[in-house]
Amino acid sequence: MKNVKITLWVLLLGLSIAWLFATPPLNSPITYFAFRDVFIQYSGIIAIAAMSVSMILAVRPVFMENFFNGLDKMYRLHKWLGISALTLAVLHWWFAKGTKWMVGWGWLSRPERRPGGDAGQTLSTLESFFRSQRGLAETIGEWTFYVAVLLIALALIKRFPYHLFKKTHKFLAIAYLLLAYHSVILIKNQYWGQPIGWIMAVLLVLGSVAAFLVLFKQVGKKRQAAATIESLQYYPELKVLEIDVLAADAWQGHKAGQFAFATSKTTEGAHPYTIASAWNPADKHIKFVIKELGDHTKTLSEQLSVGQTVTLEGPYGRFDFEDNKSRQIWIGAGIGITPFIAQMRHLATEPDGKEIDFFHTTKEVSELALSKLKADTAAAQIDLHLLIDAKDGYLTAEKIQAAVPDWQNASVWFCGPSTFGAKLKTDLIKAGLNPNDFHQEEFALR
Repeated sequence: MKNVKITLWVLLLGLSIAWLFATPPLNSPITYFAFRDVFIQYSGIIAIAAMSVSMILAVRPVFMENFFNGLDKMYRLHKWLGISALTLAVLHWWFAKGTKWMVGWGWLSRPERRPGGDAGQTLSTLESFFRSQRGLAETIGEWTFYVAVLLIALALIKRFPYHLFKKTHKFLAIAYLLLAYHSVILIKNQYWGQPIGWIMAVLLVLGSVAAFLVLFKQVGKKRQAAATIESLQYYPELKVLEIDVLAADAWQGHKAGQFAFATSKTTEGAHPYTIASAWNPADKHIKFVIKELGDHTKTLSEQLSVGQTVTLEGPYGRFDFEDNKSRQIWIGAGIGITPFIAQMRHLATEPDGKEIDFFHTTKEVSELALSKLKADTAAAQIDLHLLIDAKDGYLTAEKIQAAVPDWQNASVWFCGPSTFGAKLKTDLIKAGLNPNDFHQEEFALR
């Protein structure tokens, strides 16, 4: 997550500095209206820049995965940029609209306009066109702002159903294009000839291209492949469905620990699922192990059938167990066990010589699933530490340290609820673990 945080701050601070270099200092004394005019430009520029980068990330650019350590981390940046854009957009709206209200209420007195204005000034055809569009751009910007606030708020409310989120979230692409027009018209003309203007031009063009890719359903199109369901195994004790599919030739394979977007119902859209099998190009079978966590997954066992065709997109993610450590500690909480199943099946045929301790903590137990787990760990020559919450209590950093004496020399790979992972990471780092040796798969992409 370090590169995600660095990117966020470099983007926000870098744009702020570029804007400052292009903006003449305010005359003293600084008045409210002088500050307002400057802040409206600043907040608008940073907000649309953050939204532009967020839109670019929405098309899942695979070449960025190595830098951010996976698409799941890129979605964290996408979310934070959305929150940043929302915050700045609200401030932008308030200084633009709220000031007019306060003048109307008598709280503020608008300064008199200087006589002369632009009289005698010769304007280029382009600048004249931009000025003629200002009223329309302001109106479009205001009403699009209201829609965008609603859409971003719905995206941040996790109780809002996923299928509705997917349907409404794409409308942000339309909102973005309207706000891009608003920005191009209303950004000060003097900025376009300076670095801040060049940066904004690039971001607006790339963001607009990304928005059109979203609207025309081209996101991940080149990474899609059809697959046929060959078997379904439901574990009622765990409320987990295991799906075995046969991928078409278009699927180019995957590494253990990666995930794919799967679409079984076009009206529902694609859902991300971690792949629970190693890749064997000879048989092209892929397994998914899916927990009932929401409206869609609760009905999957009823919706799917053997022989049905599903669409896969991917693979994505960098939770690939690749490091220079000779010892690893795996922690799979609940359905977070999935990437470890894939890696165990990979190691069963291609061992890498690492010493591995696997901690699996769960609330529910299925004897059938447990027997499969024990068979996988035995085949991969991995030490299994099974903790059932009701009997063994919750997994803690102290329990890990007690079970693995040389834990400080190991890398830790965690997949499970994010708050649980954050707690273990904090406690292990306090005890002496190198922060760079803790690898965490983000459990939620939203």
